[in-house]
Amino acid sequence: MATKQAIKTVSPKVVKGETFVSLQISKNLDPDSMEKKLKLLYELQKTDSRIDKIYMLRGELPLEVQDLEDEILGHKTKIASLAKEIKDIEAFIASKKQDIVGAKAAIKKYEQQRNNVKNNREFDSLSKEIEYQELDSQLSEKKIADNTKILVEKKEVYNAETAELKGRQEDLANKKKELDGIVKETEKEEKDLLKQSEEIQAQIDPRMLAAYEKVRSNARNRMAVVKVVRGACGGCFNKIPPQRQIDIEGSKRIIVCEYCGRILVSEKFDEDEEGEKKSAPKTEASDAKEVKKSTKTSAKEAETKPAAKKATKK
Repeated sequence: MATKQAIKTVSPKVVKGETFVSLQISKNLDPDSMEKKLKLLYELQKTDSRIDKIYMLRGELPLEVQDLEDEILGHKTKIASLAKEIKDIEAFIASKKQDIVGAKAAIKKYEQQRNNVKNNREFDSLSKEIEYQELDSQLSEKKIADNTKILVEKKEVYNAETAELKGRQEDLANKKKELDGIVKETEKEEKDLLKQSEEIQAQIDPRMLAAYEKVRSNARNRMAVVKVVRGACGGCFNKIPPQRQIDIEGSKRIIVCEYCGRILVSEKFDEDEEGEKKSAPKTEASDAKEVKKSTKTSAKEAETKPAAKKATKK
């Protein structure tokens, strides 16, 4: 009895940190479908570059908004801490004032008792109590004076922080308004481009996509796939040897710039795309012309029929 063996397809593992150089020397890539893969990569690069332009249009506004939010949070934290300190100082001053009131009441009481003493021992004891209460009252007054100065300083800082917070909040509101305006203008385009980017990524080999993301993240202008322009790399503008230019035109394998590590593609990719765009409107226009011709002929036929009927009657 013949046994059927299931054929397992093993997909290549995605290596973290994959680069175009490692893919260039890889033997697992099919040269027949390489042109299609390169075109997809180039299309993805153009789409991502348009998304980058939208983000560049926003400029430093998102970072400025984030910085202002962090600064406002810092001001709020400081204001809350100052408010607590002010409350504690005011409570301390109030308690010391109560101590002074208590000390004065005690002094009055001890003075009345001292006037009615019967011996020197009681007199000396009451005199010491009065002296102690007076010293305690003086100490409380000193602490009140010291803390009142601190309270004034704290309130000045609190008012300054509150004014600064108000100013920062106004700046944040203006920056957010400006950012929201820019986002609103480009929101639809950004969504469409992000969707388009995801659709293209779904068609690209995971290893090539990982290499693309790595090179793109390290590149200064975030360009991982560039055209050959006048015999030079479109990313670093270094000259490319003629033989490599022929290989690039063939689009049978991945060719990487030996200077910057970007993948190089032929200029014909743009020409092919432009040709497709031009042919599409022509077909639409020709269809429209045919429709017009058919409507004209049908109108002429409708006009000739009544004339023929009249001639037969005569």
